[in-house]
Amino acid sequence: MRTALKKSSRKISSTRLETWATPGIPDVLLCDENGKFHFVELKATAGNAVDLRPHQVAWLSTHKNASVWVLVKKLKTKNAPEQIFLFHGRDAMDLKLEGLKVEPVIHQKEKFDWEGIFRLICP
Repeated sequence: MRTALKKSSRKISSTRLETWATPGIPDVLLCDENGKFHFVELKATAGNAVDLRPHQVAWLSTHKNASVWVLVKKLKTKNAPEQIFLFHGRDAMDLKLEGLKVEPVIHQKEKFDWEGIFRLICP
């Protein structure tokens, strides 16, 4: 995501957040051109399970009406390319329980449309 932000035509600044101060806060804070904030929890998985911790589920669920997202990278396997899934924070509990079976906001394979992803996160 960092590399895609640098290449983006958008002027979105990002800050990596340290979670030791408040457990559950997402990994990245984005600030768009209009000064609006967006939070993104980053996850990677080899299978379908998404390892959201209880504090993360609680934070995402509490802030479900805000611009809060979970971006999951499914790693490349012998039979499938690398994939990106974007979920809204309000789906955190279902995502924890059902993993990638939950309907994402967007799902892309191999060649990612980062501009489209950023338009969803930072409209």
